[in-house]
Amino acid sequence: MSDTAPTAPHSKPGDGASEVYRVLARKYRPTTFSGLIGQDVLVRTLTNAFQSGRLAHAFILTGVRGVGKTTTARIVARALNCIGPDGTGKPTTEPCGVCTHCMSIAQDRHVDILEMDAASRTGVDDIRELIEGVRYRPTSARYKVYIIDEVHMLSKNAFNALLKTLEEPPEHVKFIFATTEIRKVPITVLSRCQRFDLNRVDIEELSGHFAAIIAEEGAAITDTALHLIARASDGSVRDGLSLLDQAISQAKGEITEPQVREMLGLADRAQTFELLQSVLSGDIKTALGQLDSQYRDGADPVALFGDLLEITHFLTRIKVVPGTEDKPGVPEIERTRGKEMASGLSMASLVRTWQILLKGLGEVRIAPSPKQAAEMVLVRLAYTSVLPTPQDTISKLADGTTGTQGAQAAAPSPSSATGKGQGPSAVAAHGGGSAHPRQAPQPAPHTETQAVAAPVLATFEDILALADEKREGVLRTHLIADVRLVNFEPGRIEFSPGPHAPRDLAQSLSGFLKTHSDMRWMVSISSRQGDATLSEQRATAVENLRAEAASEPLVKAVLEMFPGATLDEVVKDDELPVAAQIDDEETLDDALL
Repeated sequence: MSDTAPTAPHSKPGDGASEVYRVLARKYRPTTFSGLIGQDVLVRTLTNAFQSGRLAHAFILTGVRGVGKTTTARIVARALNCIGPDGTGKPTTEPCGVCTHCMSIAQDRHVDILEMDAASRTGVDDIRELIEGVRYRPTSARYKVYIIDEVHMLSKNAFNALLKTLEEPPEHVKFIFATTEIRKVPITVLSRCQRFDLNRVDIEELSGHFAAIIAEEGAAITDTALHLIARASDGSVRDGLSLLDQAISQAKGEITEPQVREMLGLADRAQTFELLQSVLSGDIKTALGQLDSQYRDGADPVALFGDLLEITHFLTRIKVVPGTEDKPGVPEIERTRGKEMASGLSMASLVRTWQILLKGLGEVRIAPSPKQAAEMVLVRLAYTSVLPTPQDTISKLADGTTGTQGAQAAAPSPSSATGKGQGPSAVAAHGGGSAHPRQAPQPAPHTETQAVAAPVLATFEDILALADEKREGVLRTHLIADVRLVNFEPGRIEFSPGPHAPRDLAQSLSGFLKTHSDMRWMVSISSRQGDATLSEQRATAVENLRAEAASEPLVKAVLEMFPGATLDEVVKDDELPVAAQIDDEETLDDALL
């Protein structure tokens, strides 16, 4: 069966029969695996499974709306129960379409094929009713097939009631689930099913499919109009067929690009390129006029911003992947204008444009007036598009272009009042870069009110000194006694609090550093042990110093001469004034004599 063959015959004009119109999405619904488009992995796997007889007892099909989940489930049901024209056939991937079972399933009246919408029947009672019928053999078919659409809508209790039957169903029962939200399906259900992910159908394949249907319907459509419908389908065959149905009904004769754009609320592609060119050159007056014109012609601001984002992405692809514009399927307007615009734009400008348009699209969607929001986004984009890049700013700073003149050069404004013809070059000249000779920056005069430079905090001891200087005695005490450093570097402190540390010690330290330092500090608590506290380190140092002093021969002699004597305080020689050192030596000599 071809992809575009209707599912049922229709009466011909003039035969006297009343013809009931069927929408294209139903009329051209595939009835065999060969009729599915864009799902090669699914078709290949199921074909091999049928040929080898390795058929799972439960399948789960997932994908976006309109890619063929329910259609695939019905095809599987037909393939399992087809008996062929002579009534002796076996399960096959190419159902005959003429036997009793194929005809009944196609007309949704087969008693052994039960299709349930989980969106409307979500409760455990519905599942219990279904399970009650599982134990009975099929009335006439080979397999009893249960198709549950939107299975993720079932309640938790309903899923639990289904689990045991789903794991060990009778040999005459097959389950086929379909869902657009696979993440909402419990893992216990997924593990009992064979999963198939249906892909979005790409634009080229959709265009070919729709072209065959157009020919079958006896209509005519231009290539650009067909491409627009395929692109607006977003990979969904059903959505594309609905749009195609609408386009055929709207047009008289050949379906053209302007008609499709008007139907979809899209702006003309050439005008969209012109709008983006005007904005990126800083000509905001012309850009707002073009926006007004497209809005009067019926363009939706949301759709327009979607087009601007698409063009920006296409221009970026041209720069990073040369030859993108020459690929098959790229319209001529995008090939010529895209190559021309991409050559004159930097990667930094395109990335910045993408970010502003992407954020602006959300603003346009929620704004009370989408057109006003669109205008404000374009104004913002025009002003930022002519700003110098970070590399240009660094180069100017390296060349000595600072002060007022440098500030003017770094903040140009788009030509909102002078109209067309003033792009980035004109704006740059207006900044004063070449109109005035470069002057050396003058140092700011020193005054008494000039701010004092913040202290440099390179070590933890520097922070203690700062706390002492700012008279933060309580904080300093806790830093000495309750902080076990895990990691310290300028801007980042990680510590393990001691048993007596207050709960808000990290917040207090962070607030203190934020107030008295010009650097942004991140203070965090770690689960690791960390080093000893400063008080512990100092106590250890004192003990080591006492032990070292006690091992000196002269000190040993004094301690032996005076039993019970202890060393209360030990001071290093380099920490005493010279006179004090002399007095201590004389006293020690007198004692020994």
